[in-house]
Amino acid sequence: MGDLVVEQEPSGTVGRPPATTRGGISDVAIALFAERGFDATSIDDIAEAAGIARRTFFRYFPSKNAVPWGDFDAGLHVLQRLLDEMPESMSVPDAVMAALLQFNSFPDEERDVHRVRMRLIFEVPALQAYSMVMYQGWRAVIAGFVASREGLGPNDLYPRTAGWLALGVAISAYEQWLADDGAALSDLLRRASEPLYQGLRHRPDV
Repeated sequence: MGDLVVEQEPSGTVGRPPATTRGGISDVAIALFAERGFDATSIDDIAEAAGIARRTFFRYFPSKNAVPWGDFDAGLHVLQRLLDEMPESMSVPDAVMAALLQFNSFPDEERDVHRVRMRLIFEVPALQAYSMVMYQGWRAVIAGFVASREGLGPNDLYPRTAGWLALGVAISAYEQWLADDGAALSDLLRRASEPLYQGLRHRPDV
């Protein structure tokens, strides 16, 4: 029999413990993407910098394209929880907008890395198709909330439209935020939300 070959965890950056969460690996990768570019950074580069084996990378992410999204499933659970916590007395558009504002808030020290992350998602051609898959899950959370409030099915036209409207508000605000370093994301979300209010203020007959 030949010698047993055991894949060793790479040492990564000296003095830094291995990043072994989706968020931690994603943060390491974002720094590499900002330095080298998305296309020029390989999965092996990310694994080495995170101090993990290549096979460990695939326990957390199905591909490099998933990395900028971080722990996306956890984010969906947070969005769902925020919506579920909205009081029944709050209107649908007010509830959706309040959840969007909370969901898209982050500490000042995370602003720069978040900006790099969103710029990658919006501007790297290789990520566009994958982004549509991720947006589908995000829209489904909004549609499910609106459907439950209105006594409809999540695939009915009104909840489905609500999901697209909320996504449009978020994307529009983020695009403007990336273009204007001095803008506040929360202010942009509020300003971009007027179509959401117009679209959800009066439910059409369905």
